[in-house]
Amino acid sequence: MSQYKIHPIVVGTKVFDKGMMTYQHDYGKPYTIPIYSWYLEGGEKKVLIDTGEMQPIQSEEREKSIGGKIYTFEEGLARWDLLPEDIDIVIHTHLHNDHCENDYKCVNAEFYVHQKEMDRIHNPHPLDFRYLEDYIEDVEEKGQIRTVTADMEIVPGIKVMHTPVHTDGGLTVVVSTPEGKGVITGFCVIMENFFPPNQIRAMEMEVIPPGTHVNVYEAYDIMLRVKEMADILIPLHEPRFASVDTITADRGLV
Repeated sequence: MSQYKIHPIVVGTKVFDKGMMTYQHDYGKPYTIPIYSWYLEGGEKKVLIDTGEMQPIQSEEREKSIGGKIYTFEEGLARWDLLPEDIDIVIHTHLHNDHCENDYKCVNAEFYVHQKEMDRIHNPHPLDFRYLEDYIEDVEEKGQIRTVTADMEIVPGIKVMHTPVHTDGGLTVVVSTPEGKGVITGFCVIMENFFPPNQIRAMEMEVIPPGTHVNVYEAYDIMLRVKEMADILIPLHEPRFASVDTITADRGLV
């Protein structure tokens, strides 16, 4: 089985109320999250998870907030001697706009997306303004999308599992690494969601669901399963990864 190095590339940020991350906790507190594209180095294919924002705000203030540099998609890939056209596979955790705005640049890639995300992006609920089908029209029209309907192996050493926590079709990505199973969540959370502060644990809550969720009770249970299965736990928007080139066991959580 192939093993991979997981490289986080910051290709955007978002500033909002922290309660968008932490359900029923820290509402009213400004918070900045990094938006990542993850390069999985290893194996025969060049694989990305998500493609991030098309025009990220690159400011000292935001870089200070997340503790790392913000790149355009092209700049971020260039750090690993890649061009967008070099990418063979893109796996989408979900299709909210900040996770797929650069899809059209990956002209040679196959895109793995859960069928429920495709359904949502073409017929979004009025509450969910984050689905914008314009960002996937090019790759859809060119036949680059491969829909996922069940947990599956994408290539040796990289699997996806359906985790409808943040969206109906969220895909968590399980990556074989030299240090064990790296798990990149298919839903928008930070490390605090999995390791709540004392006042939350005192309420007998082992995890905090994301502020935006499909079903909060199911989200809680899915998060527990994801936490238990990971050797290296990688929440999708955790700021600590903005300052590292490669995620290892001591930079995630074992």
